[in-house]
Order: sequence, then structure tokens, then C-alpha cells
Amino acid sequence: MISIAIQQLTKRFGDTVALDRVDLRVEPGEIFFLLGPSGCGKTTLLRHIAGFYLPDSGSILFDGEDVSAVPPHRRNTGMMFQSYALWPHMTVAGNVAFGLEERRVAKPEIERRVTEALASVRMEAYATRKIHQLSGGQQQRVALARALVIRPRCILLDEPLSNLDAKLRLEMRSEIRRVCKESGLTALYVTHDQKEALSISDRMAVLDRGRVAQIGSPQEIYRHPRSRLVADFIGETNFLEGELIAAGPGRARTVRTAAGTFDGILGDPDWDPAPGSTVTLSIRPECWRLEPEAPGTANNPNQVSGQVGECIYLGESAQYVLETAAGTLKIIETNPRFERLPHGSRLLAAARPDDVVILPPAGA
Repeated sequence: MISIAIQQLTKRFGDTVALDRVDLRVEPGEIFFLLGPSGCGKTTLLRHIAGFYLPDSGSILFDGEDVSAVPPHRRNTGMMFQSYALWPHMTVAGNVAFGLEERRVAKPEIERRVTEALASVRMEAYATRKIHQLSGGQQQRVALARALVIRPRCILLDEPLSNLDAKLRLEMRSEIRRVCKESGLTALYVTHDQKEALSISDRMAVLDRGRVAQIGSPQEIYRHPRSRLVADFIGETNFLEGELIAAGPGRARTVRTAAGTFDGILGDPDWDPAPGSTVTLSIRPECWRLEPEAPGTANNPNQVSGQVGECIYLGESAQYVLETAAGTLKIIETNPRFERLPHGSRLLAAARPDDVVILPPAGA
């Protein structure tokens, strides 16, 4: 396993800046995700690490060694593509062995390492089958074994689960994490699937227009986004516009909105808006606690009253659309206590201060 450091990496394609002074570090043995909206630069960054692109400026270091100008075949990285890129005329074992044969590894060593690689992805019983005889999930495992068999310094995965159905994607999430951890591999993984990133990664970077918007653990990114883009991209959230009216200890602040007053915390600890500043509140749908509206409670801090516009009962949860003075809120209640509520029913929604994240306003 190796560390990977990206330092001030910049890449332009004509007038388009694909990567703009990107800085990040991946620790040895870490499963690190790159995600963001289409065109944000995540695949371009992965291809730079693989050696398929040369940067205009900046550097890429493997364990402190600058590999920015080293060709792909000398970087010893394993790459797993979205399309798998398997040879249809070869057997499973032949596909896995291909990289070793190109490296002129001795035949007995090839056979031993192919067997080990297939066992690691639980495909040893399929060694003699052709690719067309496999399911999509099995083909994905073969592609992973082929990337592992060369004993790479790190493994790079470009949306490897996007061609699988929902059930297989769920199964393969845990399999990829298991294989990477058991093999002691440093892994960089590109995806647009937030659930995939949250369930597999040790840390992640959210990119926006070629720049790093935020780096952190799944919990940090989800619970403490530093910008509206990050909050909106990772999971669902409700945005409320307001005015900051007071500062408390640490990152605590008080914000006035059209729906009432909220105590919350700053998403970005380096941002210090002054009282009177326009801000945005981000509150996840599952963070609201619902109660029947009662007289004298609607004006308490961190509470908002409204009427039910829609209620969808899903067994383990219920989804509500609540019409409030500040607009429409989406609320998810786990283990719902209410019967199916008719349209127009009045409810009171409350959120804890540490679930209310204060962000810069839209367009900031």
C-alpha cells in the first residue's frame, strides 16, 4: 500500500479548466472516493493518477516519489473501468492472466497468482468459463481480480458498479471494500452514486468545476457540509434562507427565517459571517421531529408549523411534504407514529441545533 499526494494539479482542455490547482492526500490503505456532479473533474483526476493524462502543472506523488511524467505501465496501478474491458474470446482465467503474461511472468507463477486472485473475489469455480457465460456481477468480479493479480501499488476504480442492477450494486459495495481491505490496497474510486460513497469510503472529496469543494469522512461530509453544493449533492436536504442575528460559543449561531428562529452550527469552521449576513440553513429530512401542533408552541426556536401537503407511508418510514411560511419542507420519519394524515393536517416540526447547518447563501 502507498500514499498518494496530489499537489496543485492543473489541467486544461482548450479553454476549459478541467482541474484547477487540486490538492489532496490519500493515506496508505485508505479507500478514497472522488465524487461530484458531471463534468466536475473526478474522472480526469483519476486518469492523471493512472498516467493516461499529463498535467499542465502540479505533481502526483506515490510515497513521496514524483510520478507525474512516469508512463502508465511503469506506475504499477490496477485500473478497473466502467465497461470492465474484458476479452470475450478468452476464459475467465485467461482474462485475469493477461497482465501477468504481458509482464513475462513465469507460467507456474501466473497459474498460482491467477488462482489466488480468483479466490479473493470468490470466482475460482468459474476459471474455465467464457465471459459471455457470466452475469454482470460475475464479470465485475473478474475485472477486479484482473486488477489485483498484478499486485498493484494502488487500485483505481472508475464507476465500476454503474452497469449493475440495484440488488447487485448493494452486494458488490461490501465485496469491493472487503477485497481492498484484505489485500491492503490503497484505492481511489470515482462515482456519482452518493450511497455508494457513503457506504464504502474511508474518506471522500467532493469536486466542483475542477476544484475540491470539501474533503472528509462520510459522516463529516453528510452531517457538516461546508457549502450549499456539498449539502445538496450528498443526500437530500431542506434549504431555508435567513438572516444571522446572533453568535454563540464556538460555531453556534442564531438565524431568523420566514418560518421562525433557528439555532444552528456553522458548516465551515473557517467562515465567520457577521450579524446581519444573509445565510442558508441546511436541515436533512430525517432530522425533523414531528408533533401535532398545539397552541403556544409554534413560536419556540428551532420549530416550524405547517400543514401536510402529502404523506407517503412506507412501513419503516413515512415521507411528508409540509407546507410552511418558509416554503415546502420534506420530512422523513422513521418508525412513523402517525396514521396516514389527510391533506391539510397541522403538524409541528422541530430540529436540534446540531442538525441545523448554517451555510453561505446561494450564489456565494
